[in-house]
Amino acid sequence: MAWSISYISGSQLLSLKRRPNIAVIDVRDDERSYDGHITGSLHYPSDSFTDKISDLIQEVRGPTCAKRLANYLDELKEDTGINSIFVLERGFNGWEASGKPVCHCTDVPCKEESQQY
Repeated sequence: MAWSISYISGSQLLSLKRRPNIAVIDVRDDERSYDGHITGSLHYPSDSFTDKISDLIQEVRGPTCAKRLANYLDELKEDTGINSIFVLERGFNGWEASGKPVCHCTDVPCKEESQQY
């Protein structure tokens, strides 16, 4: 299957986050620890992302990591239940700048309850 990778706005992500089958993956490296992160996100740093892709299938930097995931899924040739791959427009900085909720906990994965949007 040829995967298409689409960009998604912060508002679109907020509406999708309400669904239980959506995973938000943060692929930033050290920035996550001092900038904060999207509430409830999973953390797979870009420097080790390729090594951890198989873990993502169990749970599901931006465009480069999305492409790596798509390539991995193509090679896997089995149904993983993943239907779409999205990259957040403007990344975390754009998310935060637009006033979207940011968590500063140190839990990995973030255990903060999803806020009502």
